[in-house]
Amino acid sequence: MRARLGIDTGGTYTDAVLLDEGGRVMASRKAVTTRHDLAICIGEAVEAVLRDRDVDIELVGLSTTLATNAIVEGRGGRVGLLLAGFGAGLERRPGLAQALGSDPVAHVDGGHDAHGLERMPLDEAMARRCIGEMAKRVDAFAITARFAVRNPAHERRLGQLVEGMTGLPCTMGHELSARLDAPRRALTTVLNARLLPEIARLLAATGALLDRLGITAPLMVVRGDGSLMRAATVQRRPVETILSGPAASVVGAARLAGGKDGRPFPQALVSDVGGTTTDIALLQDGRPRLDPRGAMVGGFRTMVEAIELRTSGLGGDSAVDR
Repeated sequence: MRARLGIDTGGTYTDAVLLDEGGRVMASRKAVTTRHDLAICIGEAVEAVLRDRDVDIELVGLSTTLATNAIVEGRGGRVGLLLAGFGAGLERRPGLAQALGSDPVAHVDGGHDAHGLERMPLDEAMARRCIGEMAKRVDAFAITARFAVRNPAHERRLGQLVEGMTGLPCTMGHELSARLDAPRRALTTVLNARLLPEIARLLAATGALLDRLGITAPLMVVRGDGSLMRAATVQRRPVETILSGPAASVVGAARLAGGKDGRPFPQALVSDVGGTTTDIALLQDGRPRLDPRGAMVGGFRTMVEAIELRTSGLGGDSAVDR
């Protein structure tokens, strides 16, 4: 029998569910989330729903709070930020300064104008010196060049230099957003670079588990806007999985929020009470609203497209003393 496997790792519990071809639940299991190693709780839940079942898994879907929690808690790799074509001081802008903390920043000459024309040639000699100086102190690089959304040539060249000189992973701002707003694009780029080692460990562990269970179906991860992306894409753009868990709940609720005629209600409120938090979202004509300002997480306003949510730090396992 063909089936689909869904996995959700929340702050308190991890759930696995097995669905048949008609979308009916065949089995489900809840495990306590092992935040130090998510592969443990995922393995426990998945093995339980597959036990004694002869099924052919055609799709594995994963939603996770890993990226959200890592940003909120300040976890992740150490990042070197390369800025091309900006005057000194961009890194001190509110939000970006807090995201960087004590991580190193380097400015190099370069950048383009608003029309995508080269404003100043990229100073590769300066870039090589900066990359060499930072390489021993960081786990990944974040690259943002002036008006790279109009012409990403300098970001791409800096990425080539980082890869060739260090072999370390890097994130280029134009890969994450085509919108203007250099400080927020740099912030989103830094957060993404910081998450690269974290998400790589999760995907490697999950992939190893699926291999051990003989599951060859593609692993898809839920984005913050409720859509799915392949694991290979997540490895490059992990920041897009912030609010992944709540987004999966909202998309699931959208399938249930309809009248007897099967048509969606014009408006519906969704409340997801988890063990750690409670998330509330609005559905309009069966579709979740996206936050036009970008996802907000850990006090950082990012350029990540995500469902508009209101979150309270009160869940089913919260202690109430008065």
